[in-house]
Amino acid sequence: MNDVVVGMGEALWDVLPEGKKIGGAPANFAYHVSQFGLDSCAVSAIGDDALGIELLENFNKKGVKHLIETVPYPTGTVQVEIDQAGIPQYEIKENVAWDNIPYTAKLESLAERTRAVCFGSLAQRNVVSRSTINRFLDAMPQDDERLIVFDVNLRQGFYNKDILCNSMKRCNILKINDEELVTVSRMFGYPGIDLQDKCWILLGKYNLKMLILTCGINGSYVFTPGNVSFQPTPKVEVADTVGAGDSFTAAFIANILKGRSVADAHKKAVETSAFVCTQKGAMPTLPAEIIG
Repeated sequence: MNDVVVGMGEALWDVLPEGKKIGGAPANFAYHVSQFGLDSCAVSAIGDDALGIELLENFNKKGVKHLIETVPYPTGTVQVEIDQAGIPQYEIKENVAWDNIPYTAKLESLAERTRAVCFGSLAQRNVVSRSTINRFLDAMPQDDERLIVFDVNLRQGFYNKDILCNSMKRCNILKINDEELVTVSRMFGYPGIDLQDKCWILLGKYNLKMLILTCGINGSYVFTPGNVSFQPTPKVEVADTVGAGDSFTAAFIANILKGRSVADAHKKAVETSAFVCTQKGAMPTLPAEIIG
């Protein structure tokens, strides 16, 4: 695999009211990138247990390439309750396998072939996986062609200012939603100014190539130095929103890597995310008209 696109962090089971579905933001990201025809790889860890074996079987069935180590911790699970608007509420189990992703020679070799990587804040709640993510970023080729995507995911208090600050310094593309932006702005002392102003501040402060802001039903923005792309959110019948943000990021990055403009990649990302919202679970098969 040359020029691989890597999703790095949690791989787990979302335990939904109708049963369990494979999930975890980096796994969702890697899966959807692969649907756009690019080499992708999910990096995580599982336990030596039935849930871990089943997770790998699902990855293999879906054709998701992976570098997933087995560690002496249980495979991760998340209890997901869906409210009447289709919005998920999460209870994320602690001290699980993906908290303890080891740094290996195979992982270092993968880093050297990585064109783009997406990582989040959740997978950095434990020092082991946090250290592995940072070592992976250090091992990637240090040139301007690499896309390093930090997808903020503030869950259950599993984050702090140091982790967020370090990750924003390490990335060149920041993905954040409107609620997360408000929280981050309070932490970093940017209260009382509108969301777009906050985005311009972050774009400049961290010297980012792009900042992606999603605002649910109120549309989404992609900020680049001197320009902003806006796309309204399509009205669709929502089955659930699990994995919708990950599919947005995957579609956007895949289309940027294919040489599409920011505006075109943004449009594809919105179409992809809207479709995923109409399906149950985070990893539906995308229709041909979206992939094209």
